[in-house]
Formats: sequence, structure tokens, C-alpha cells
Amino acid sequence: MQIHVVEPGQSLYSIARTYSVTPETLIEANQLQDLPYLVVGQALVIPITGRYYWVQPGDSLWSIGQRFGIAPAELARINGIPLNAPLSVGLRLYIPPGPRPRKEANAYVEPFGESVSANLVAASREAVPHLTYLAPFSYRVRRDGTLQAPPLNGLLEIAREGGAVPMLVVANLEEGGFSAELGQAILNDQAVQDRLLQEIQRLIREMGFRDVHFDFEFLRPQDREAYNRFLQRAADLIHAEGALISTALAPKQSATQVGQWYEAHDYAFHGRTVDFVVLMTYEWGYSGGPPMAVSPIDQVRRVLDFAVTQIPREKIMMGQNLYGYDWTLPYRPGGEFARAISPQQAIRQAAQRGVAIQFDPTAQAPFYRYVDEQGRTHEVWFEDARSIQAKFNLLREMGLRGISYWKLGLAFPQNWLLLEDNFTVVKRASS
Repeated sequence: MQIHVVEPGQSLYSIARTYSVTPETLIEANQLQDLPYLVVGQALVIPITGRYYWVQPGDSLWSIGQRFGIAPAELARINGIPLNAPLSVGLRLYIPPGPRPRKEANAYVEPFGESVSANLVAASREAVPHLTYLAPFSYRVRRDGTLQAPPLNGLLEIAREGGAVPMLVVANLEEGGFSAELGQAILNDQAVQDRLLQEIQRLIREMGFRDVHFDFEFLRPQDREAYNRFLQRAADLIHAEGALISTALAPKQSATQVGQWYEAHDYAFHGRTVDFVVLMTYEWGYSGGPPMAVSPIDQVRRVLDFAVTQIPREKIMMGQNLYGYDWTLPYRPGGEFARAISPQQAIRQAAQRGVAIQFDPTAQAPFYRYVDEQGRTHEVWFEDARSIQAKFNLLREMGLRGISYWKLGLAFPQNWLLLEDNFTVVKRASS
């Protein structure tokens, strides 16, 4: 698989000729059907086996081989060139595909209202062939320990048809947000916990959930040990039912990180007790904050660097957003919230506004600015093939369990192509 960044003057036809594919192939892979034209700075996925590399000044077969993990002699053989001959700048070399390690992939899907929208049904059907788990978000715990189910409308059947494990997501959500008071009521009342665990046991048996995922957030710091004790009880019961247990964790960079989102999440205990964790490594750029990348890779790396000191690597799922945000400038705390935007919408908007897409090398994320009809300046940060490939490289480098997406429903077709190109996705439902 190749990633190509559009340069001034390039067209679909010229890019297709460069890689010996058809324009139709590029249109289908990148879902360009409704795009008025290509955007300078836009990243395209070229669906070829392996990739091409053009020799740069100072390159050698050895340095190129080091970069792509291939022996210089093999690189020379594949490209039909002498091993010790000097390389001409601009020479096109073919780089064969490397091994694809086995990784797990999860995606949350969040229905609203009384039923699952047609868009979310379609997005789930598109995604499940590429997933280990599908996670309808969420079963909400009531104060008496019973569970309020989300609309499902065939999501569990879609998961099973696609070979994905249905995940039972249990959350301390109340009145539209995570509730510390609800968490306190759950974690400090034995009778409430007993009822909750009975409910979970019933759903495992009746609905066929094979992973129970606790997303307890914004807990009181003083409930840290109570949460740990509850997780131990839950793990014993869930494992006895032959299912997995997992948790969602706030993105901490140290064991002493303060703040109500962080302090009750005991990384080391979760690492010992549950089967895997999802690190919520996104929302640095968020709807109510200043414009920036949603998941800048430098920040993600800092979280992972700490996490692997507390949790076995094979238990860590790196969180990844499938969306970006469109902020209206100037940013004012407490002012207008940013609008969520899909990668496809972001590219279409850049084309419609006639602006080039830029790329931040530190965050490894694309962005652009435009002026709307009212004369207001906007700043847009989103994901593209380059940003997601950077995350896949990090995932591979650190030897993690896999990746977890928040959330389905915002189109990002390049992600699924690159996921399959980089990894063999584990299918627990059929293993």
C-alpha cells in the first residue's frame, strides 16, 4: 500500500500513471466520487501490493533497506539492479510488503434515541470484517444496579456475521455525562454490585456477549480502591462465564497524575486483573478546547511510554479517533463548541473552499484554515492516511495488543485499507 500526497498540478490521471493503476482504482479506494477535485496536500491511498520509493540524494541500498526492513541484496534482486552500483537520484524502486503481525481491533458504535440509525447500521456492516470486537455504547448502570440497554437493532447479529465479538460496554453515565455520584453508589454498596453482576451474568448467557467492558469515568479519587475491589469481583465472575473482561482508561502520563478523570484509574491493578485495556488516547483537541490535533502522536507516545511500565504490552489497546473538529476562530473558553467532522467531510470541505491541506510533523496530523460566508476564520484538524499510518507504526513499534476506535459513523475509508495492509486482524469469534 502506498500513500501519496497531492502536489500542485497533479491530477488523478497523472497520479494513476505514476503507480500503474487506473483513476477508477484511486476513486474507489479513497471514495472520491463526490469530490469536485483533488486538494493540494491531500493524502491518497494507492492500493498496490507493496510500495514504490524514489531514490533521494545520499541514499544507498543499505540505507533504503534499513528504512523498510529489507536486505540490500534482496532489494537489488527484486529491482534487477547490481548490488554495488551507485543509485541514480529519482530511480523508482519497488519495496515488497513486509510481514503483517496479528493485532486486535475494536470499534465503539453509539446509537442515539430509540433505534440505531441507518448510517450506523451501514457503518457497522462496513467495519466488522476488520474488527475483533464491536462495542455498542453503552449499557448504563442505574443506581439500583440494574442496566439500561442501548438500542441494538441487529448490531449483535451484524457483529457475529462479520466474525466480531459482541462487547458489553457498561458505563456510569447519568443525565448525559459520566457521574462521580453514580460511581460512588455502585462501588460502595455491596447489594448494588451484586445486582449489577447478576445483570451482567444474565446478558452474557442470554445475549452472547463475550467481553464485558467497564467504562467507568470521572470517578472520585477516593473510590480508586473500591473500583479495584469491584473489578476483581467482576473478573472472577466474568471469567467463570468463559468471557473476557476489559476496561477503558484515561490517558495518564504518570502514576501521580492529578485530576478526577485520572486518579481512580490504577493502571497497574488493571494490568494485573483484566484481560485488556483501552487507553483513550484522543481528545487532546476536543470540541470545547482550543484548535489542535485530536490525537497528536507525541502525546499518544507519552501515554504509551508510561502505560507499558504498568500494564503488559499484550494487554494494551491504543485508542484512536475516527473524526476531527472544525473550530471557529478566535477560540474563546466557554464559547462556541467545535463541530465534529469526518475525514471525508474535511477533505470535501477543503476542496469546496479551495484551500490546501497542511500537515503538522510533530502531531503527525493534517489541518487547514478557511473563511466562511460570514467572514469568520475556521481551523480544521482531522485524520488522514498519513496520521493513521503513523499510529500503526507506533502500535507495531511498541508491540501492543491492538487498536480501539471511537467511533463508527464518520467515514474514513482509508483507515480500513491501511489497517488490513499493516496487520492481520485477529478474529476471536471464529478462533
